[in-house]
Amino acid sequence: MTHPESEHAKKFFFFVDNVKYESDLPMLTGAQIKAKVANWDPTYGLLLEGHGKEPDRLINDTDSVSLEKENGPLRFTRVPPATFGSP
Repeated sequence: MTHPESEHAKKFFFFVDNVKYESDLPMLTGAQIKAKVANWDPTYGLLLEGHGKEPDRLINDTDSVSLEKENGPLRFTRVPPATFGSP
C-alpha cells in the first residue's frame, strides 16, 4: 500500500523579486536559481534576504542554498552590477 504523500515529490518554494518559483530539489546553487528566472540579465547579482538579525547576502553562481523551510521560503532580489569607481 502506498501513501498519497509518497506519490507526489516534495516541492520546495522560493521567491525572486516577489515571484514564486518551485523546485523538486531541497538545495540549489545560485546558477540554478537564476536559470529558473525568465530573461535573467547575467550582469545582475542574486541577493538573499536575511532573516531576523542575519544580514542580506550575495549568492554567487557556485554557492548552494537550502530551500528547507526553517524561517519560511527564501526570498531573493535581483541586484544590478556595482558601478564603483565609474566616472
